[in-house]
Amino acid sequence: MSFIWFLLIGIAAGFIAGKLTRGNGFGIWLNLVLGIVGSLLGGFVFGILGIHTSSIIGSLITSVVGAVLLLWIYSWLSRKR
Repeated sequence: MSFIWFLLIGIAAGFIAGKLTRGNGFGIWLNLVLGIVGSLLGGFVFGILGIHTSSIIGSLITSVVGAVLLLWIYSWLSRKR
């Protein structure tokens, strides 16, 4: 997958995760960061579970799952304060 596709999937994943968890996005740059970190986290979690994707849709799903997990961890840690 090319770097541009990686960025586009990261933006889309961060935006979708923002809509699923908070009801709004975080802006283009934070969506990009959230999607990239989410894709790394999602790839790690899916790898542990033995799930491997090779399509763009599979990469998007993996990134969204990772970004939602990232947002869930963030909200869990922010409630502890």
